[in-house]
Amino acid sequence: MKNILIQCLFCGILATGLWTTTLLLLVHLEQEDTLEKETEGHNRPPITHVYQQTHDSDRTINGKCPFLSDNVNFSDPELIQGLHQYGLNVIISRRLGIQREVPDSRDKICQRKHYPRNLPTASVIICFYNEEFNTLLRTVSSVVNLSPQHLLEEIILVDDKSEYDDLKNKLDYHLEIFRGKIKLVRTKKREGLIRSRMIGASRASGDILVFLDSHCEVNRVWLEPLLHAISRDHKMVVCPIVDIINELTLDYVAVPVVRGAFDWSLNFRWDNVFSYELDGPEGPSKPVRSPAMSGGIFAINRHYFNELGQYDKNMDLWGGENVELSLRIWMCGGQLFILPCSRVGHISKAPSLNRVINQSALSRNLLRVAHVWLDEYKENFFLQRPSLLYVSCGNISERVELRKRLGCKSFQWYLDNIFPELEPFHTQRKDMKSFLLAKGENAP
Repeated sequence: MKNILIQCLFCGILATGLWTTTLLLLVHLEQEDTLEKETEGHNRPPITHVYQQTHDSDRTINGKCPFLSDNVNFSDPELIQGLHQYGLNVIISRRLGIQREVPDSRDKICQRKHYPRNLPTASVIICFYNEEFNTLLRTVSSVVNLSPQHLLEEIILVDDKSEYDDLKNKLDYHLEIFRGKIKLVRTKKREGLIRSRMIGASRASGDILVFLDSHCEVNRVWLEPLLHAISRDHKMVVCPIVDIINELTLDYVAVPVVRGAFDWSLNFRWDNVFSYELDGPEGPSKPVRSPAMSGGIFAINRHYFNELGQYDKNMDLWGGENVELSLRIWMCGGQLFILPCSRVGHISKAPSLNRVINQSALSRNLLRVAHVWLDEYKENFFLQRPSLLYVSCGNISERVELRKRLGCKSFQWYLDNIFPELEPFHTQRKDMKSFLLAKGENAP
């Protein structure tokens, strides 16, 4: 009788796990469908491409997140648990180990480019929280193996109070193989991505700060284009093209040249690049001016990062900080470009226990962006998010003072000169409460 009860309990737990993971996958697919529908109206080019695999023949992949169903066994409890815990296929991740070779996704023009040997040094900052062990080590090993050693000052790993055992002593042991290139910093409490990055930046000694997510794999000659661009203009902030590493197969998939943008809800999105921007002898290798960055992967001069005010330390966890920094760069005298000759792969994770979006923190972060940077156009933000109209964003006096001290331009200037495609709504209301009442909605 006891054995039967144990078996029933085990079956019940397994069934619950299967249903939970199925729901997570359904939510993930729904998010992808929503994203595709949102970007259709902005003429985003379809991400259709042919890429080389080191172990297979050429294959054509259509869509944002391709996967090969014959490689994925959705009845495997280990797969389900990995997706639930990490948002990726841990079976394949463990099989790949801590390093692998990814296909060179650069354009042929990029492959013929050469960069000066004497470039600024880089401190690569990688923050992580409960990351899958092999995924984190592949990120680190790819940076070590594909970066010129005389340019790589250090890799700073910031452990934001991770809870898993393999990210403690086991991680310390494995990092010893990188011969002192790694600085590991462990926070005493959970700080969130934004403040963790500031902690990492405060420990850096390289000329250039390069921020990476903890589930990336850099490509060939990824670092030199970033350092070279900043060496020519210290107020230039640059991002690589972010290729896709599928969360189910971990296939590395090249994407076309795109630029970063956002809508009036301050949601980041990828947008098309105008054809004239890729004209000329440089063609698809030409740097692309970008209204915004995705935020996870970019490079900036260390002194300029400090001069610009780093991040808003009163933002929580993550979300919105990329749009805020993008606006601050452009409006306060800097430039933001995407460099097609630099490529970094990034895992598009499925929803998991460690990637639940804290809507309260995200809303508060976005409110801070709107109140500090959008000027009279914040009305357009509240038309999209009316429930936030009377929500507190905390004290923003320090960020308002920073904007004054930096002599930043108006958001109107940003719309006119950097992102004219972001058209304001025709309906302008000075009294948002009246607007809400007119729509029959209750103000919070």
